[in-house]
Amino acid sequence: MKDLMLIYNARLIDAEHDVKNGALLLRGGRIEGILTKPAIKKIMQDDSVGLYDAHGLVVMPSFIDMHAHFRDPGLTQKEDIETGSKAAAAGGFGTVVLMPNTNPVVSSMQLAEENNRKAKEFGYCQVIQSVSITKDFDGVSVSHIDELKPKVVPLITEDGHEVTDSAVMLEAMKKASKKNLIVSCHCEDPFLAAAARPLRKQALELIAQGKKSKASSLLQQADIILALAEDTATLRNIRLAEEAGCHLHLCHVSTGQCIDAVRRAKASGINVTCEITPHHIGLTGGKSQNVFHIVNPPLRSEGDRICLIQALLDGTADVIATDHAPHTEQDKVSGSPGFSGLETAFGVCNSVLVKENGMSLQQLSQIMSERPARLLGFDDRGTLNSGNRADLVVIDPDEEWTVHGYEFASKGKYTPLEGKKLTGNVVATFFNGNIVFQQ
Repeated sequence: MKDLMLIYNARLIDAEHDVKNGALLLRGGRIEGILTKPAIKKIMQDDSVGLYDAHGLVVMPSFIDMHAHFRDPGLTQKEDIETGSKAAAAGGFGTVVLMPNTNPVVSSMQLAEENNRKAKEFGYCQVIQSVSITKDFDGVSVSHIDELKPKVVPLITEDGHEVTDSAVMLEAMKKASKKNLIVSCHCEDPFLAAAARPLRKQALELIAQGKKSKASSLLQQADIILALAEDTATLRNIRLAEEAGCHLHLCHVSTGQCIDAVRRAKASGINVTCEITPHHIGLTGGKSQNVFHIVNPPLRSEGDRICLIQALLDGTADVIATDHAPHTEQDKVSGSPGFSGLETAFGVCNSVLVKENGMSLQQLSQIMSERPARLLGFDDRGTLNSGNRADLVVIDPDEEWTVHGYEFASKGKYTPLEGKKLTGNVVATFFNGNIVFQQ
């Protein structure tokens, strides 16, 4: 790869720019600048410059995912750092924050830095490994937070779990506030969640017996309980964060009630942000819900879906995050919640937000790139500004394509979008100025 590269014949879009027939000059893995026509013509005559013709497509800062699972260490039959990184590149993501619910749980700087190092060696994206709120998810110990380096681990989370003891959560939040760490919460009252589990188990047994209608009814009952679990835990965590003075980030918000709670919290000056997943704006639950579509939090009602879309349009919700959660085929048969999402994220968001609801590509770049960069404390990515990392994605916003899980780079081939048509596709991804994915 040449030290100098020119991406030309492009529409350049980020949260601040929309430049037609533009060009980007890259030098040493960084953006040198957006070029004007006279400069473009001159530099194209320089044989030392590598050329990339975007053919009129859109070039944006690569996406940043604040919530993904690469299952490494210990669960690598589902995913590993290499396959997860390849899936990220195929989805247009240059930076991915990984959840700590692995085996063992990531509860130390040492384990976090090991995963970051692995990803650096593969070179498809940058991995930011988060650390658990309590040591090994024991629900009690938070002393390990004291050793964390915010520039390496900007975020702590108990994702997949909730810290049951409010006093422990408050102590963790106070420690996080002092160290300027984000506390990212999987808001789910554990006792209500436990009440929903037998219903899901019964549903799986009924499906095995061919009694799908009865199973669907049980799944709906479970989802009602889980909505209440999310709503109540969200209110608790907002109040604790207010007391602790920490930055609270709410994972995969999925109900209208939670969106209302976020609006009220922001209006009162509480430092709270939230993420919404592509699957919660692109799909709904209900009577026809397929058991393989089980996810935590569940797919919600059409009313909730509309509330989530509106929250992204009006800025109440801050970012898109995939909650990429790959499983083996047997996992899904057994009812494991979650599915792969990195490689369909842009297509869903472009289809639902841009094509169906009038969001501009600039706004989409803001919630998929600029805002997550700002929240995580990165000032060298998320926009096309000079000096930023040359982490870029080339997209065709009008290309229609059909989702087929077997084509995924991820080990997790299951997707509830199987066979569905999306509009908007990733054509190429640059990481540190190098092409790491291309159709």
